[in-house]
Amino acid sequence: MNAFTAPEIPWSLLSPALIVLLAAVVGVLVEAFVPARVRRPVQVALGLAAPAAALIAVAALWSGVASDGGTAVVGGSIIVDGPTLVLQGTIALLALLSILVVADRTDTGEDAFAPSAAAVPSSDYEELARRRGLQQTEIYPLLLFAVGGMLIFPAAGDLLTLFVALEVLSLPLYLLTGMARRRRLLSQEAAMKYFLLGAFASAIMLFGIALLYGYSGSLRYSEIAEQALQVTGVDGLLLVGAVLVLTGLLFKVGAVPFHTWTPDVYQGAPTPITGFMAACTKVAAFGALLRLVYVVLPDLEWDLSIVLWTVAIATMVVGTVAALVQTDVKRILAYSSIAHAGFILTGIVALDESAIPAVLFYLLAYGAATIGAFGIVWLVRERSAGSGDEPGAVLGEATRLSQWAGLGRTNPLLAVTFALFLLSFAGIPLTAGFIGKFAVFSAAVEGGAWPLAVVGVLSSAAAAFFYVRIIVLMFFGGAGDGGADEVTGGTSPSVTDEPVEAPTPVGSTATATLVEKATATTTTVVGSEGFAVVAIAVCAVLTVVLGIVPSPVLDLIGDVAQLLP
Repeated sequence: MNAFTAPEIPWSLLSPALIVLLAAVVGVLVEAFVPARVRRPVQVALGLAAPAAALIAVAALWSGVASDGGTAVVGGSIIVDGPTLVLQGTIALLALLSILVVADRTDTGEDAFAPSAAAVPSSDYEELARRRGLQQTEIYPLLLFAVGGMLIFPAAGDLLTLFVALEVLSLPLYLLTGMARRRRLLSQEAAMKYFLLGAFASAIMLFGIALLYGYSGSLRYSEIAEQALQVTGVDGLLLVGAVLVLTGLLFKVGAVPFHTWTPDVYQGAPTPITGFMAACTKVAAFGALLRLVYVVLPDLEWDLSIVLWTVAIATMVVGTVAALVQTDVKRILAYSSIAHAGFILTGIVALDESAIPAVLFYLLAYGAATIGAFGIVWLVRERSAGSGDEPGAVLGEATRLSQWAGLGRTNPLLAVTFALFLLSFAGIPLTAGFIGKFAVFSAAVEGGAWPLAVVGVLSSAAAAFFYVRIIVLMFFGGAGDGGADEVTGGTSPSVTDEPVEAPTPVGSTATATLVEKATATTTTVVGSEGFAVVAIAVCAVLTVVLGIVPSPVLDLIGDVAQLLP
């Protein structure tokens, strides 16, 4: 009888993810044992310290991985190579900025989360929780668990680890989506949609994993790739399994036709969580997709290219066209994220080595602009009409496009910063977005996928219309410009907390939507604790610096952009 031999695990190579997951466990203990009066500052400090420590751990591992190319650990389940560290560093940085926005509160002490997420909206219990000033500090360990899953997701070296990491990052996001303080019913509807569609996508992906295991007898990427070189009588299992696994990953990045959850979830989720999902989840999911396509599926290029090309083109076109007719800022940014998913897919589908650093740079540039943009959306609020000289009460985020008219006159610094992020999304020169798009489109041309690059350039040109439209509205628009009246012919009511039954608005994707009671409002920029302002400033600096002097970052990424088989 053979004695069991314990595997030797180099824990230091796993330190970025382990630090965050350990902090998440500590956060759960904080919820149980730390008094309520000091619980929030402890959770905020822990939430900020964990991704910062993970970023330091990535920096500590960089030189070793850069010199030896990386290694597989935990029996090949985790791959620690250059792209893994780039992706983990990007996720840790973006998570740190996202948690700054999450931790922010208005000058009235109000954060983005319901005082009691389990309460029935507009119930007496919810009103009592609001009056007592209860706060959901559980959001911080949930965020850290999601970040821990994201750090493992692109480093997975086998399909089982990939699936476990997917669930670890997804389950907290389902909960966080339904915890918005305002528009509670819309938030809960979004959480239910996200959960149900996410469950279906996970099931489809798991079925694909089973088929790939049946084909190759292994879950490891390298062994599946080796088996794909052999001619067998069950090649259909390989093709169908690969398509199903890709379906699960394409769902997470919001690619067409698996994108339908994106606008509803982005609109209904608390705005800081929307920014976190839009940036960090995309980085993790595209990292995993990059490894799967470049390590496992290169020999299926002729079989799967038509699928990937179709998805990439449809994603760019649908995301751009749908964004043109939106009147809600969060939905515009949601469809914009779908279009950007198509741009990134253009680089991946090229199957050219130059595409790896291009995609990694694009994810960093897009993530920084996204967190900054949603941070500004969190700060721009609607205020109820006051009586006489008395200002009205500050309400929820002013997400209707018409409410942003004239923001450049009332708060020029915030409007200029938001315009910077929009120009980066549009790919205007001297912004990080331009360098990212130029890199992925160049990689597509070098890889022979020049038609995708052409579609991408045309989609970018069309997308510039709705980005510039918002900028013009902020600086040159007056009250009523760009609102729902001109687009749908309907009214453009404001919203408060109290939900009432109403007909489904024109252009809404929700069925039997519960909207909130209308009052006369004006738009304002709320004061805050300053966390969001710091995050926005850092994102703006990154957007400018990466656009003006991108070479150091591109060279740094290019030096380690080699995926281990």
